Amino acid sequence: MAEPSTIARPYAEAAFRLADEAGKLAEWSAMLAALAQVAASERVQAALGDPNLPAPKLAGVFLGILGGKLSAACENFVRVLAENRRLEVLAEIRAQFEALRNEREGVVEADVYSALELEPAQMADLVARLEKHTGRKVKAKLSLDRELIGGVKVVIGDKVIDASARAQLTALANALRT
Repeated sequence: MAEPSTIARPYAEAAFRLADEAGKLAEWSAMLAALAQVAASERVQAALGDPNLPAPKLAGVFLGILGGKLSAACENFVRVLAENRRLEVLAEIRAQFEALRNEREGVVEADVYSALELEPAQMADLVARLEKHTGRKVKAKLSLDRELIGGVKVVIGDKVIDASARAQLTALANALRT
């Protein structure tokens, strides 16, 4: 069976084209987030796994739960996904859609790991420094990691900036061994 990312790619690109042509990237982001959340539900997962449920009923599950929160184009998108039995990859479709949107808007996502909770001013300063470093707008997501001891570790794509106390102690230990 093909990888979920491979299956999701054409659907994410189609959704992106629809949203971009309509000038509604933010609206589609919100709708895809809601759809992915519904798809993650245990009861919906069970329905998706039932080969006896016809496509219109599967689409109806999503449309019923999100009644009135989806545009007509997005409702049609759900029906196409249901018809092709692709509703289970909605989370991946959303992720790829967001990557396309970020690329279009010149945004890069950064995962920030910190040993301690950062104050809003500290986070804003870090984001400003990252934007200066990357030359792009940065959308940062903060996660706590007590094992870092202190400082932060930032992951942007495949680039890692590790300014944690743990990394510095590891580097010091390696230097002392040589």
